[in-house]
Amino acid sequence: MDMDQLAYFQCVAETKNFTHAAERLSLSQSALSRAIQRLEDEVGQPLFERKPRCVELTDAGLIFQSRAEQILLIVEDMKAEICDDGQTGRLRIGAIPTIAPYFLPELLRQFADQFPNANLIVQEDTTDNLVRRCKQGELDVAILALPIPTKYVEIDNLFDEELSLVMPPDHPLTKKKQIRLSDIQHEPFVLLNEAHCLSDNIVSFCRQRSVHPLAVERANQLAMVQELVALSHGVSLIPEMAKNLDQTDRRVYRSLSGAKPKRTVVAIWNPYRFQSQLLIRFREAIHDYVSEHFS
Repeated sequence: MDMDQLAYFQCVAETKNFTHAAERLSLSQSALSRAIQRLEDEVGQPLFERKPRCVELTDAGLIFQSRAEQILLIVEDMKAEICDDGQTGRLRIGAIPTIAPYFLPELLRQFADQFPNANLIVQEDTTDNLVRRCKQGELDVAILALPIPTKYVEIDNLFDEELSLVMPPDHPLTKKKQIRLSDIQHEPFVLLNEAHCLSDNIVSFCRQRSVHPLAVERANQLAMVQELVALSHGVSLIPEMAKNLDQTDRRVYRSLSGAKPKRTVVAIWNPYRFQSQLLIRFREAIHDYVSEHFS
């Protein structure tokens, strides 16, 4: 049994498909199948149940997966620790879609200028997936918003961000000097789909104040929410970082009077994984960037 076999096994377990795993590993399907067969012969148990279009882990495969995952992470941490010079190495950075395009580009540019030999890999995903991937060691750090559905990651609060009301420019409420949440309780809302935590934040804030927003349309991207608002499909609440980058006159943003909707942006990582000097410096760079742009 060698490290390549463990990596091949993990890839098949993740993709649940020999063809897709072979493509990801840049192997022929026959070579991958032979490697897995040799592994199963050595273990003495089938690790996968072969089905017409996919494979599923057997009970033995589930046990093997948990141990293989631990071994691969230990080896990866060992290599990282040996080569840790604080200047080179790979950083895998995750962020949710309502943060990534607004927060990361300038931060990454500044960090790349300071550490030109660092390899920065960015992955955008939902909160649940980012948390899972941090726990499993697939990501070094992720930037997302509270709440975090787990206890087994380190959480570093970065800043609170207001959510601003966005309306088309001809909306009657744009003429009011002050707009309260009660003023929009009967307005149609355009929200992100339910996979995005921002929608949960908005709905929770409203319901805590006895306002039940009617979501007439849902979108997969924040930019699409903004476009639908500009087309008079409804109103919405948009994070300040997205509002600040919106230079068009096709939308009007207003801060709500009284209690203001907010979200808390945080960085998370797995404290049980090796913390490289480069990762520590990147987390410091995040704080410097926040102090400069979000204080």
